[in-house]
Amino acid sequence: MVNKTLQRVRRIRPGRLLQDTLHGLWMRLTLALVMLLPVLLFAGMYYKSSMLLQTNSLLELIFSGEWKPMSGKFGFYPFIISSLWVTVVALLLAAPICLLTTIHLTQYARRWVLRVMHPVIDILAGIPSVIYGVFGILVVVPAIADYIGPVFGKQISGYSILAGAVVLAIMIIPFILNILIEIFKNIPDELAEASLALGATKWQTIKLVLIKKALPGIIAAFGLGMSRAFGETIAVLMVVGNVTRVPTGIFQPGYPLPALIANNYGEMLSIPLYDSALMLAALILFVVVLLFNFASRLIIIQSEKRVA
Repeated sequence: MVNKTLQRVRRIRPGRLLQDTLHGLWMRLTLALVMLLPVLLFAGMYYKSSMLLQTNSLLELIFSGEWKPMSGKFGFYPFIISSLWVTVVALLLAAPICLLTTIHLTQYARRWVLRVMHPVIDILAGIPSVIYGVFGILVVVPAIADYIGPVFGKQISGYSILAGAVVLAIMIIPFILNILIEIFKNIPDELAEASLALGATKWQTIKLVLIKKALPGIIAAFGLGMSRAFGETIAVLMVVGNVTRVPTGIFQPGYPLPALIANNYGEMLSIPLYDSALMLAALILFVVVLLFNFASRLIIIQSEKRVA
């Protein structure tokens, strides 16, 4: 049997071996290109921002709150803090909604409900961000100004960190929800059946067995959602207020990094130092998103060890 197999292998045409070699080569090249993309992006942004870094220290730029481009003062601290405020509040709003909705759809609802919800979630994920921005201007901003703000004793215009976070939360809900649904659907049914057979209630099974099993995936979904939220531009730009100062609360206006780049980049290309500053803002945004991803990956690894 082994000899016959060897004879068949020897009869393979040289052209087939050449095709296999070429296919393997281009697949390795595309893999290398994908792996090089982040490096090339980082190198390009660092090169463009090097002019500003030659005249200012990085720590001074990051922790300075003074933004006066025409005077050569570029402090990114207000923009970084605004981005963190909007992103964290959006995730705090979206996370429980996504998790509870996923549990209901996968554990309690009838199958047809999930089949109906899948296209609805896909439609929400595919809506352009500017539409969410318009929704924020028409609904979220007036609601904060007329109802939510007065409840907390705040007389505000509505353009605030909270408005940006609400719009951003609505935008990332379908993104996180899709991931969580797939995670819960891939949990073996035997785990829930074994828990129920031992006398646990439905909710105890979900809380102590299914969520524990899905914990690494849940962390990954929230980490990806946070990365997506941190870099969102147009919708947040339209409702967050775009005021250059360090926000100290959710009812104050902010100015996230993506909004800074989108608002100024096209107009300031003719000013080299300003152009370099905006590229540095993009580089900071890129690095922060990478840090989010690395941190979530470390948390996932630790969670998997505990579950195992």
